[in-house]
Amino acid sequence: MAKCHRNDIGSIAIDRPSITSTAGNNFRIWTAFSGAAFRRKIFDAVSCGASSRHRHQLMQDILSDTVSQQPPPPPTTTMKPALKEFNEPREAVKSVKKPNSNGRSEKLGDLLNLVVTEADAETKRKVEALEELKRVVMELQGEDEERKRKAASRVRSLAKEDSEARVTLAMLGTIPPLVAMLDFADSDSQIAALYALLNLGIGNDVNKAAIVKAGSVHKMLRLVESPNEPSEAISDAVVANFLGLSALDSNKPIIGSSGAIPFLVKSLKILDTKSRSQARHDALRALYNLSISPSNISFMSEADLVPFLLNALGDMEVSERILSILSNIVSTPEGRKGISIAPEAFPILVDVLNWTDSPGCQEKSSYILMVMAHKAYGDRQAMIEAGIVSSLLELTLLGSTLAQKRACRILEVLRVDKGKRVSESFGGNMNAAVSAPICSSSSSLTNPNGTECLVEEDCMMSEERKAVKHLVQQSLQNNMKRIVSRANLPQDFVPSEHFKSLTASSTSKSLPF
Repeated sequence: MAKCHRNDIGSIAIDRPSITSTAGNNFRIWTAFSGAAFRRKIFDAVSCGASSRHRHQLMQDILSDTVSQQPPPPPTTTMKPALKEFNEPREAVKSVKKPNSNGRSEKLGDLLNLVVTEADAETKRKVEALEELKRVVMELQGEDEERKRKAASRVRSLAKEDSEARVTLAMLGTIPPLVAMLDFADSDSQIAALYALLNLGIGNDVNKAAIVKAGSVHKMLRLVESPNEPSEAISDAVVANFLGLSALDSNKPIIGSSGAIPFLVKSLKILDTKSRSQARHDALRALYNLSISPSNISFMSEADLVPFLLNALGDMEVSERILSILSNIVSTPEGRKGISIAPEAFPILVDVLNWTDSPGCQEKSSYILMVMAHKAYGDRQAMIEAGIVSSLLELTLLGSTLAQKRACRILEVLRVDKGKRVSESFGGNMNAAVSAPICSSSSSLTNPNGTECLVEEDCMMSEERKAVKHLVQQSLQNNMKRIVSRANLPQDFVPSEHFKSLTASSTSKSLPF
């Protein structure tokens, strides 16, 4: 009799319901066995207590199911309902995820298509722009003057605000034909070429150097120095070009030595009597750029620029720019000489020190005077005669930090210079310049109580200290008069006795002199 195996199918084929299941009575197939092992377990389980006929039939069913299996579907057994139940939830999950994956793929595809479309549009736009620039350059290099004038106007428009267009146009060879157009007799063509060159040089040092190298400076000067008086439009365009080209350091000596400085000075004098404010500012800024190069100072002195600039001080619209030019001019011996011999140069510069509403002008004027005071004794005398001391004392109290430092430097130079002159007046005896009052030793010996002798200050004070004291008192009185005039007080206003006593008793110890 065949041995009967224990029937434990419940613990082998079917697991207990899952704790986390929400369906209640759902069963899941135990997955710890492979397909062949699972079928063997089924066979052993059902063979216990069954007849050989039923066992043979079951075996045939299992074998037929196994042969009919295909690789993709799961293995089938007599537990088909359980397997079907097991597979249905997984198919439902896949059917939910598939649309999401396809949706994300579609969005990604749309995004990639959009990027490709935008890139294609940008490429197409650049190609069209390049083709247009090539057409413009071809027209400039042609023979028809009318078409060249229109092409120059087009270059002016394209290069005005497009930095890439400036680079591309220069690389395509736009500059030489534009410079050649300056020789045309037609003033409209000249103006179109001038402004096209001006815009090509905006913010592009390579183009500025190329424009000068092509010989544009001399051609521009021929336009404005022709026997026929140039039009205001051509003159303003040439000034604007010199302003742009002079911003490059390597162009400064070339433009300065070409004769452009006399033209700019002449234009500035003419513009000073007219209302063309922009051209006036352009001329001043061009001269400032050129004054940075020391080699151009001699040309400015020869053109009598310094006297004109000094006389123009007082126009607050351009005064600070003028002082900036003079600050560059004073850095060379030729420039200092030009300032020194200019009529009323020091009174004008000293008066600027009193412009309390313009700290920038005060700082620049004090710089010019400081350099001049360090270099020449005669200039220091002229400054003192112009009343610089009182202005410097006021500047040390009311000026900006930089102006105060420069004022103190000038006062120190004047003090040292005055000490040297006092020493020379005593025959070179430096001990005679001691300014502290000294009590004689004999008087201290004859005083039995040891009291300190008191001698009148004016009797024992050196000549230097007397001069300084008088200078300080005079400065305080002048400052008081200036304050009175600024306060719009009556002209017959008389300072109080208290103020007079303060000025009379003040010493230089409390002042930065």
